Amino acid sequence: MITPSKRAGRIIGVLFLVQMSLAPLSNFVLLGPAIIAPPGFLTNAAGHATQVNVAVILSLMTGATWLGIAITAFPIFGRHSRTLATWLLALAVVSLCGSIGEGVASRSLLALSQEHVKADAAGAALFHAAATLARSIRNSMHYMNLLLSGVSLAVLYTVLFRFTLIPRPLSVFGLATVALLIAGALIPLLGYRTVMLMFMPMAISQLALAAWLIARGLAGTPHAALAATGGSGR
Repeated sequence: MITPSKRAGRIIGVLFLVQMSLAPLSNFVLLGPAIIAPPGFLTNAAGHATQVNVAVILSLMTGATWLGIAITAFPIFGRHSRTLATWLLALAVVSLCGSIGEGVASRSLLALSQEHVKADAAGAALFHAAATLARSIRNSMHYMNLLLSGVSLAVLYTVLFRFTLIPRPLSVFGLATVALLIAGALIPLLGYRTVMLMFMPMAISQLALAAWLIARGLAGTPHAALAATGGSGR
């Protein structure tokens, strides 16, 4: 018999796999040649307009998966801690808004590139100051979204660990990689060079979590856990 906890866990696992597929496709495969590769987005983006637009849509879908995860988890997590379940839902909404903001910023890079291509040599030079500002805004939005994802994952893994909804070694590993993710997102926001290696362990823990949830789902409501909280659901 498939319990609601197992069903919810499997849905969450699938959504994490979708999220893990969409994020690199959007950020590296599509946006990489358009805004990251030399000589920069001002020259590149106009020639990759379709890729930028598709990447924006995929980024919105990635943000939407967080909302789907939070909504699916809410009735299960709410049995244990209504506060943490509500926090996860609120962070998912903020994360989706952040994805919208990042999408707008990426579209702004595309628009700036398209105008740059139309300008003559004298006029093109005027775009570089605007390009620096636009790139800074987009990068800030991107790393803020990563930070939001890290905080959301911290809440998620805290619930999973505290109420033993998955094996605790798996949730401990997840919390450790979340700490690296949050630190990795803060470094560029503080003005230092991005350290990509800090983001990679997160992919391993997310894949392990998704695999476990799809195979086993979430554990049911342990009577001991409810008794420990007095059944208050706080």
